[in-house]
Amino acid sequence: MLGPKKNPGRRRRDEAEKPFWISFSDLMTALMVLFLVAMAVALLNVTQGLRQMDDARLQRESGISTCLQDIAQITRQKSFAGVQLRGQTLEFGPLAEFPKDSHQLDLQRAHFLREFVPQLLDMARTPACQTWLKRFVVDGYASPEGSYLYNLNLSLARSQRVLCVLLDAKAPNAPSAEDRQAIRELFFVGGSSFNAAILNQPEKSRRVELRLEFKEPLPSCNPATPDCKPETTPSIPWDEDFTCPLAARS
Repeated sequence: MLGPKKNPGRRRRDEAEKPFWISFSDLMTALMVLFLVAMAVALLNVTQGLRQMDDARLQRESGISTCLQDIAQITRQKSFAGVQLRGQTLEFGPLAEFPKDSHQLDLQRAHFLREFVPQLLDMARTPACQTWLKRFVVDGYASPEGSYLYNLNLSLARSQRVLCVLLDAKAPNAPSAEDRQAIRELFFVGGSSFNAAILNQPEKSRRVELRLEFKEPLPSCNPATPDCKPETTPSIPWDEDFTCPLAARS
């Protein structure tokens, strides 16, 4: 005996009520989830970038602090009494003062500079200083007497005189060839007129100071890319000409 026959029309209606495409609300939900995932990834990248910048800044501050502490130890030696480290500037006081209207240094002061700077370079080669130290700027100053441009030229000549003293290979206590090469690479001449004159003490305004400049943290980049290169100190070509161009001046 045959069983009841299935109604083919009803089966076709059931299949038609099962849609193939997802509903609009499900589509919006999926897009919202994708948006939230993308935002979470972007925020994570930004947070990691800020954390790397903070870490680099802290490493820089720690390295500079260690470097300055090591340099301050030099100023505590009896042979260098009178040198003071104020912030990032080495003040020599009477040890690097000049006569009025002159860029000449007497033998005693020249001898002191040739003794002090090699000790400073030894500290510059320590890991903390070598990583962050960019250069030493020899700042020359003048007292208020005279015109602005004249004093500006005089202060530049005083800074240059310091380098002439340090690079004189024939001096009795001349720095080594390695130190003289380092002086060429790390020392930079700067000058100021009477902008930093010491009030009512013109003799103390005729001086030079040594200012330390430090590198900034490098932006994060992929070391494999050719444009990702750490900041380095340029190499200065060596030559045997030790003639000071100030020799012809008074």
